[in-house]
Amino acid sequence: MAKKPSRRFVCRSCGVVHPKWIGQCEGCEEWNTLEEEQIEPLAASSARPSTRGRRIKLEGLSGIAQPPPRIKTSIEELDRVLGGGLVPASAVLVGGDPGIGKSTLLLQAACRLAESGSRVLYISGEEAADQIRLRALRLGVGAASLDLAASINVTDIVATLEAEPDVKVVVIDSIQTMWLETVDSAPGTVSQVRACAFELIRLAKRRGFSLILVGHVTKEGALAGPRVLEHMVDAVLYFEGDRGHQFRILRAAKNRFGATDEIGVFAMTDRGLEEVSNPSALFLAERRGNIAGSAIFAGLEGSRPVLLEVQALLSPKSGDGAPRRAVVGWDSGRLSMLLAVLETRCGLKLAGMDVYLNVAGGLRVTEPAADLAVAAALVSAASGVPTSSGDVYFGEVGLSGEVRQVSQADARLKEAVKLGFDQAALPRRVARGSARSKPPEGLTLREIGHLSDLTGGIPEE
Repeated sequence: MAKKPSRRFVCRSCGVVHPKWIGQCEGCEEWNTLEEEQIEPLAASSARPSTRGRRIKLEGLSGIAQPPPRIKTSIEELDRVLGGGLVPASAVLVGGDPGIGKSTLLLQAACRLAESGSRVLYISGEEAADQIRLRALRLGVGAASLDLAASINVTDIVATLEAEPDVKVVVIDSIQTMWLETVDSAPGTVSQVRACAFELIRLAKRRGFSLILVGHVTKEGALAGPRVLEHMVDAVLYFEGDRGHQFRILRAAKNRFGATDEIGVFAMTDRGLEEVSNPSALFLAERRGNIAGSAIFAGLEGSRPVLLEVQALLSPKSGDGAPRRAVVGWDSGRLSMLLAVLETRCGLKLAGMDVYLNVAGGLRVTEPAADLAVAAALVSAASGVPTSSGDVYFGEVGLSGEVRQVSQADARLKEAVKLGFDQAALPRRVARGSARSKPPEGLTLREIGHLSDLTGGIPEE
């Protein structure tokens, strides 16, 4: 008599298997991440392997051949994040919120690749072929020689790809809709996502085509499915943005063939996604001068300098509770630290104020170099005196109030000059070598060694 299939519970974050459901995973200590899956018991004949393993061939580093050239997508912002283009036999996972533009971006990239002569397959498990054609017409790429398919059966997809030897790029939209008949569970479950991705990635490595997988995200913003999926692929890209803004940011969270601190900037239009070659001008396009609580930060995203507006608003504390600290686009813990430094080292009374901080444009800033710009915005909001419209700020602030050096100051200064700024507040430079590097022509430098220099440096009305 055959045994009934047993069940187990798998953590979608770390992949640890549990025999029964518990609220907190014992592997990663996350809550409510266990998902039930059915498993078929192994037959007696398959309990042990029928053949012994064979010895694999070992090779040395000196015998590595020249890597094949990358496949350019003709979308410079996407190629920048990928590290120069798609690598043959690689797997890329693209995630993002629903409706953010993942399918739009990949359809545009697939059509550009098809127009350049590469054989591209776009396989959708969410849309019919006619729906994809309608979207391509709206985007103005309906004439591209792109091969479409609508299927969720991974076995059929693998058989099709085996019969198409000249395929260069394959797009799967999305991996959560794929289904493998040998796995006894519904599409989107941990076991299905893991098994389907394994089959597709193994085929891509063997046949040499580039595989792009679209992934859904959870309400926390993480990629849905098992965390092992991110370890299986070569690159993980997140498509970020607020639906209230037209800007979309493509950011690499993992990249085996390039840097992980590069970003690509796009603007969502009625004709799809358009590249933004100068994001600084776009982020500052709606800035209004002579407003207290605003400062321009000369930031750096990967190798690209970006100028952003930091906005701060102070208001008297409402109620008897703790003062409110609301942050959009920056680290709330770093804001609390900076407020403590301004109050302790510079004498600003901010303990009884509600503080609101916003990085305009929808971009999230992670580098410590934004400390000085945030401090300038807070001081301006506290004093009611606007910062100069021609000033930019960058520098890291320590707990004693000192302003520390940051990397690639020259690139930040050049970007400021390009956009018409005439003064930069930066950390006090320490001369290296025989002489300091000269500032760009037309830019005045204001070196700041301590935050107390900044609090007395806001221009008078």
